[in-house]
Order: sequence, then C-alpha cells, then structure tokens
Amino acid sequence: MPPKGASRATVSRTSLGALWAAALAVTVPLLSGCGLGGDGKGGPAAPAAVRLPPRGAGFDYQIGGAYPPPKGVRIVSRDRSDSPAPGLYNICYVNAFQAQPAERASWPADLLLRDARGRVVIDEDWHEPLLDLRTPAKRERVARRVGRWVDGCAEKGFDAVEPDNYDSYTRSDGLLTARDATAFMALVSRHAHARHLAVAQKNTAELAGRSERAGLDFAVAEECGQYDECGVYAKAYDDRVVDIEYTDGGLRSALARWGGRLSIVRRDRDVSTPGSTGYVRRTR
Repeated sequence: MPPKGASRATVSRTSLGALWAAALAVTVPLLSGCGLGGDGKGGPAAPAAVRLPPRGAGFDYQIGGAYPPPKGVRIVSRDRSDSPAPGLYNICYVNAFQAQPAERASWPADLLLRDARGRVVIDEDWHEPLLDLRTPAKRERVARRVGRWVDGCAEKGFDAVEPDNYDSYTRSDGLLTARDATAFMALVSRHAHARHLAVAQKNTAELAGRSERAGLDFAVAEECGQYDECGVYAKAYDDRVVDIEYTDGGLRSALARWGGRLSIVRRDRDVSTPGSTGYVRRTR
C-alpha cells in the first residue's frame, strides 16, 4: 500500500525556461460535457495544453513532508498542502478515492461506501474509509469536492496532480468496480486538464489500458521494479513514468532494466524527511 502524505502549505509557478517548457508542452484530450455515465465516457473532446514530466529525469518523492530537493532532481511529488519546489516539475498528491482519517467527519455520510449492513468499508492498512463511487450522481459529488483540492494545486503552481487509491475498488469487497474507478478518474482528469494540470495514473497496472478513457497522461508507480510492472506503465505512457521503490532489491531490479528510461528513486516506506529516523533516499 502506498504511504499517505499528511495534510500540511504557496509559491507561484516558476518558469523552467522557454526551451524546456516548449519541449514539454503537449496537447491532451480534455473530456467535456456535464457529467459521465457509468461507462466512463465523456462528451466531445477539446484540446487543453498541459506539461508532461521529462523522461528519465531525477525524481524525489516527498509526500511525507517537503524539503529542499537533492542535487539532480528535476521532478518532485508533494502533498497538496505543501508548496511546489521552485524551478522543478511538481506533482501534487491528492487522496482522491478514500477519505483520510482526519477528514472523515467532513465527508457527507452518504458518500462513504457502506456494505449491506450499513457499515463503512475501510482500507484497513491505512484506516481510511472508501468513497462511494457506485452511481454517476455520487461520482459527480465526490469529484466536485476533489476538484476543489485540484484547484488548490493549480493555484499554488503545481504542474500535475497524482490522484491516489485508483485501486481502491479492489479493497471494496466487490461493491466497487474497475468501471466505477475509471468513470470517476475521468471526471477528475477533465477538471485537472481544465486547470492545465497533467494527471498521473497512480499504480493500478491492470487499468493502464484504460488510460485514454480515464484521461491520464503519465504514471506514478510504486515498486514496479519489485513486482515487474514497469513495462506495463512504460508502454502505456511512452516511458513517462516515475517509480518509487521501497527495497534495495526493487531498486536494483528497476535500474537493471529501466535505468536511464524511467525516473526511479528508492525511498523509505514512511517517505520521511532528512534527519528523521529511517530516512532513505537513493538512486543507485
């Protein structure tokens, strides 16, 4: 399971230079229309310019707390409550499919997924309630709330958003489906693209083939070297993949096959800050 960034904040977008910006500027489909049906398909497409992360660039995963990026880092991912790192490509972490424990009470009760006995379905690893995405109406309501967080990422100057727990349907005891997850992700992507933010697929290799339907632009993968999944993401996103490994063996596996092509870093599972007990960051 992925570590979660704690809620923590603004810096305006810093230019990386005209040449680099031009090289990274791309056009992606912007899903339009009032809403999405259960099949996850949007209305007519309209272009929206977003910037994608550079391939094979130095990367640091800082969702556990922001700190000055090490030398050589060009891409950094931080929690939505933190500020972007000046001069780098910044990814904004958002827990989009589950409610963080401290925020549970702020969610309407009917948007927390419940089983047949009315009990809230919990991701036991992180003590997080799953959000109810079973109907178009509920997906729209959840997406409006997540959309406000996405707006905050854009206003701070992030370049992309990383909606976490795309795979929460696999922990829903069959109440949610991959179709529900894709339909909801498409809503989040449409809103992010309207704010000129790229959108990352977070893990969930089994849904990489739905990247276009979900409106996804690149991947943030955890332990794709450890579990031999890097190739799935590399194929789906033309090597625009950032990978976090949590073991030395996973780092070796990722570098052996994908070093130089993907952005790979070894972090500790708590994604802690320098000076903390257990802090680890390596790239070789």
